[in-house]
Amino acid sequence: MTYSHLTTAELTTIVNFFTQGTKAYKVAQMLKRSVETSYRVYRYLKTGATIVDYQQQYISNKKRCGRKLAQLPQDEVVYINEMVAQGWTPDTIIGRGDRSISCNRRTLYRMFKRGQFGFDAKDLPMHGNRHPNGYVEHRGKAGQLGRSIYERYEDFPNYTKEFGHLEGDTVQGKHHQGAVMTLVEHLSKVEIVLNVHAKKAENINRHLSEWLSKFPRHFFKSITFDNGKEFAGWREIANQFDIHTYFAEVGAPNQRGLNENNNGLLRRDGLTKDRDLRNLPDELVNQLMSKRNRIPRKSLDYRTPYEVFMEHITEDQRQLFF
Repeated sequence: MTYSHLTTAELTTIVNFFTQGTKAYKVAQMLKRSVETSYRVYRYLKTGATIVDYQQQYISNKKRCGRKLAQLPQDEVVYINEMVAQGWTPDTIIGRGDRSISCNRRTLYRMFKRGQFGFDAKDLPMHGNRHPNGYVEHRGKAGQLGRSIYERYEDFPNYTKEFGHLEGDTVQGKHHQGAVMTLVEHLSKVEIVLNVHAKKAENINRHLSEWLSKFPRHFFKSITFDNGKEFAGWREIANQFDIHTYFAEVGAPNQRGLNENNNGLLRRDGLTKDRDLRNLPDELVNQLMSKRNRIPRKSLDYRTPYEVFMEHITEDQRQLFF
């Protein structure tokens, strides 16, 4: 049921009829209002107050209406800020449930947007401009380099539920100076970052070959790249490790959405576009990789990529990744 407050015109009408001695219930009928509404104004006017007094009282009462801002204990505020500093989102903080928070996720997001408790929405992932619908990528493409991503679903009909499928890409530094290669395992969402130093096919193949050589043959079933020129030597990797290799369509980064999203998170974590990545320390790369793999994700039922990944490998193999 909805209720609309009396307008200034209605209040003026009621005052005129009150002055004329008209019964309150007749005024209510003419205005098509509740009888109690008219009687309430009549009772107020009988105290000697004016319609101006009534309006001011109404404004004062209305200021006290509405939902009050949610309040959080200081220990929860400290905990939330600590988790956000580690890359967690309000959704992750509430969903993971490591400790109780005195609000739901939507309320917590609103607090960030309002700047309440010192929270800042700019600290959250994906806060900023995004590409518009229909955006097509044109940078550094070499045409369709190899087998289409659509063949991947034919070769692996259970792709979305299988372990061992990788998505690969590169993240460049300032003025195209330096790069790292990123690999994301599709099921666990674990991210591997290889410090390749330069965005060249020979660098990509050398570091990728060294990394894949650490694992049993067929441990990974497939890799899906974009069509960047740095992946032009893909046949060498495919033949050496007998691994299926696919390519997203030209200008369709959304077909490797998981990899693209993780690259954006790496940018937030420190690999910014204004940073030269040619001499990036391996220790920093390992720290960023470790941090990202230890943040719970909603798509993993608020488990971390590391926790899910560990379910599919042995303890000895663990040392090869982290």
